[in-house]
Amino acid sequence: MTGWLAAAGGNSPSIPAPHIEYGQLSPMLVVFGAAVLGILVEAFLPRRLRLGAQLPLALLGLGGAFAAVVVLAAQGNATTKAGLLAMGAVAIDGPALFLQGVILLTAVLAVLTYAEGRLEPRLNGHTVDAFAAQAASVPGGDQEREATTAGFRTTEIYPLTLFAVGGMMLFPAANDLLTMFVALEVLSLPLYLMCALARRRRLLSQEAAVKYFLLGAFASAFFLFGIALLYGYAGSVQLGDIADVVSGVAPVTPALAVTTQNDALLLIGLAMLAVGLLFKVGAVPFHAWTPDVYQGAPTPVTGFMAAATKTAAFGALLRLFYVAFPGLRWDWRPVMWGVAILTMVVGAVLAVTQQDVKRLLAYSSIAHAGFILTGLIATNKQGLSSVLFYLLAYSFVTLGAFAVVTLVRDSKGEATHLSNWAGLGRRSPLLAAVFALFLLAFAGIPLTSGFTGKFAVFQAAAAGGATPLVIVGVLSSAVAAFFYIRVIVLMFFSDPQPQGPSVAVPSPLTATAIGVGVLVTLGLGLLPQYFLDLASKASVFVR
Repeated sequence: MTGWLAAAGGNSPSIPAPHIEYGQLSPMLVVFGAAVLGILVEAFLPRRLRLGAQLPLALLGLGGAFAAVVVLAAQGNATTKAGLLAMGAVAIDGPALFLQGVILLTAVLAVLTYAEGRLEPRLNGHTVDAFAAQAASVPGGDQEREATTAGFRTTEIYPLTLFAVGGMMLFPAANDLLTMFVALEVLSLPLYLMCALARRRRLLSQEAAVKYFLLGAFASAFFLFGIALLYGYAGSVQLGDIADVVSGVAPVTPALAVTTQNDALLLIGLAMLAVGLLFKVGAVPFHAWTPDVYQGAPTPVTGFMAAATKTAAFGALLRLFYVAFPGLRWDWRPVMWGVAILTMVVGAVLAVTQQDVKRLLAYSSIAHAGFILTGLIATNKQGLSSVLFYLLAYSFVTLGAFAVVTLVRDSKGEATHLSNWAGLGRRSPLLAAVFALFLLAFAGIPLTSGFTGKFAVFQAAAAGGATPLVIVGVLSSAVAAFFYIRVIVLMFFSDPQPQGPSVAVPSPLTATAIGVGVLVTLGLGLLPQYFLDLASKASVFVR
C-alpha cells in the first residue's frame, strides 16, 4: 500500500508554490499584522490596559506602513520599477502607492479622533469616548447601564479600522477581479460594524449599520455577478487579459471564438462591476445609503469613511476603466457622463434642503463624487493625475470638517441641527473660522485645496472633450457654494441661542487632526505645484 501511494505521488504533477514579493507588499502586510496583534490584545490584555496598547499599536502600524510606501516610491516602484506582484494579482505602480499613502495618512488622523476622551463628561472617574461602552449590549438595557457605569470602552474599533485600511490599500492595487472583490469585502465588513458603535443615539446608529450592510451586500452581489459574466466572456479575471480580449489582440481559442461573438456578457458584466463600485463612492443613483449612514454612524467613523472609502473606491474604479476597459471607452463614457451629471446635480440640490450638519456634509460628498467622476471621464493622463490630487485634497478637508462637528455639543451629545450652529462665530470664533475654511474648500473658493482640485479635474475634462460636463460641474459648484456660505452666514451673522450648545475643548489628539486638516487645506491651495507634480508622476498604471 505504501509503495502504491509513493508511486502515485511520484507520478502526479507537483503544484508550484506561489511566488510572493513580501518586500513590495510590506505596506499592506504591516497594516494586517498590526490588526491581528490588535485582536490578540483584545483577547489577552485586561480591559483597563487595552486602550493604552491599542492606540500606539494602531498608530505604529499605520506609520510603519506609510514609511514602507515612501521607501517603495523612492526605490522607483511608482515609475521605472512598477510591475505586477503575487503572480499578477496585485499591481505596484504610481496610482496604487499614491492612494495607499493618502489612505494611511487619513487613517492616522481618524485614529486620533477615535481616542478623544475629553468631549463627554467623565463617568465615575472614567473618561468616555464616542463609542458604545459595550457593543453587544441592548440599547437602554441593564447590561448597557452596567457597562457604562463600569467605564468600559469599545477598543475593538482600532483593529477593525486597521482591517478596513488593509482592504482599502489592496482595493486600488488589485490587478484581478477576484482580488478586488476580496479587498472590497475586507474593507466593507469592518465598516458595517463600526457604524453601529455610537455611544449616543445607539438605535439610530444601529439602523444606519443595517441599512449600510443590506445595501452593501446588494452591491457586492452585483460586483460578484459581474466578475462571473466577465470571466465567461474573457476566460480570465486578470485586468490585462480582459483588456487584450476586449481589444482583440488576445490569441483566439475555440472558447473565446464562441464567447466573443456576443458582447452581452461583456457589457452586462461591466455594468454590474460599475454598480458595485459606484455604490462605494456614493454616486447617484446608488447614493441612498450615504445620508442615513453618515448621520447615524459615530462622527469619527463618518469622517474616516467619507475620506478613506471614497479614495479606495475611486482608485479601484480608475484601475478598472483605465486598465481593463480602455477599448470600451465609447461604451462606458456616455453612461458615466449621465452618472456624473446626476451625481453633481442631485448632491448639490438636495444639500440645500438639509437641516442637519452631518446630512449636509453627506450630500456634499455625493456632489464631490460627481466632480471626481468628471476627471475619470477625461480618459487621459491629466484626468488620472487630477483625480489623485482631488482625492488627496478632499480627504483632509473631510476629516477636518467631521472632527469640528464632534466639538459642538449639548446635553444630548453632538448638536448637529443647523439651528444649534447659529451664532457659533461669536461663541467660539476660532472653531467657526476653521469650519468656515473647510466649507470654503468644499465650495472650491480660490486659495484653498478645493479650488485647486476642482480646477484640475475640470481642466482635464475639458481637454478630454467633456466641456458640457464641465459647465454642469461649474453650475453645480455655484449651487453648492450657496449652502456652504449659508452655514457661514448662520455662524457669524446670527445671534446665538440663549441655551445653545457649547464648544468642547478637545484633547491634543483631535486638535492635531483638525490642525493638520487646516494646514493641508491651505498648503494645497497656496502652494499646490509640488503635489500636482507628484500626482502627475504617479499617474501611470502598469499592465
